[in-house]
Amino acid sequence: MRRIAVGTRGSKLAVIQAQELQNLLAKSFPALKTELVKIRTSGDRNTNAPLDEFAAQGIFVKELEKELLNERIDLAVHSLKDLPTEIPDGLRLAAVTTRLDPRDVLISGVGKLSELTAGIKVGTASRRRAVQLLALRPDVQVLNIRGNIDTRLHKVSDGEFDAIIVAAAGIIRLGSVDKITEYLPVEHFTPAVGQGALGIEVRSEDKEVLALVSKINHEPTWQTVMAERAFLREMGGGCRAPIAAVGAISAGTIRLVGMVAGAEGVRILRAMEEGDVSNPESVGKSLARQMVKMGALSLIS
Repeated sequence: MRRIAVGTRGSKLAVIQAQELQNLLAKSFPALKTELVKIRTSGDRNTNAPLDEFAAQGIFVKELEKELLNERIDLAVHSLKDLPTEIPDGLRLAAVTTRLDPRDVLISGVGKLSELTAGIKVGTASRRRAVQLLALRPDVQVLNIRGNIDTRLHKVSDGEFDAIIVAAAGIIRLGSVDKITEYLPVEHFTPAVGQGALGIEVRSEDKEVLALVSKINHEPTWQTVMAERAFLREMGGGCRAPIAAVGAISAGTIRLVGMVAGAEGVRILRAMEEGDVSNPESVGKSLARQMVKMGALSLIS
């Protein structure tokens, strides 16, 4: 069996995520040898512009995909929320890991969301988070913040920002749960599609690697994220309007919650759809049709 080259971004969190995958593979295949290959992406190079300016461009994945196609690496590990719904020819999303908490969290030096005083500065790189925050707290200042999670945490402790909103999963993986002020409820802060899960991308024809990663695929997570990604694809995943969805499974049923907002966040639509886990994509498509009837396309356009 050949040595498997695992492609990853070079950030601290990305490396932790790739090592998580290595450990999963080692448990299933003790004799398997893997190596990490760190790749710098355009998203890592451009740390100033708001992430929404690059919606659906795959700024954190394209360089990894190029190295996959060039066979420099054998698989790529992504934060699944960064992976566009349209994947290049010759590649495929082959597996996902067990999802961590998909929620957003508030990290604050001045209290919980309800305790924030008017005018304080809250940092986020996500328009999705910004519009949902302003729907609840229109009296706060929402400012763009970039950089890795450690950098953002320092900006709070140094007083540059009063608070930030980030994904719980990243904080958990970094071992910084004690920094969390408040977990934000999904009914008000619908997470990004795929948030909390890792996506494993491989070459479509690489049967050896496909067989390896199929052993570590977490089926319940796969089912929920397939529903979420189908919803995003149907709603137009390439647009800059905030679109979000999160699924959960209970007794063989997927419950999928979706959110669409106008680019300026003036209006937010939310809806829910349920369906059988055996056909998760149909649940996502059905939710998209429901939201189109509610007027979502006028917000997206």
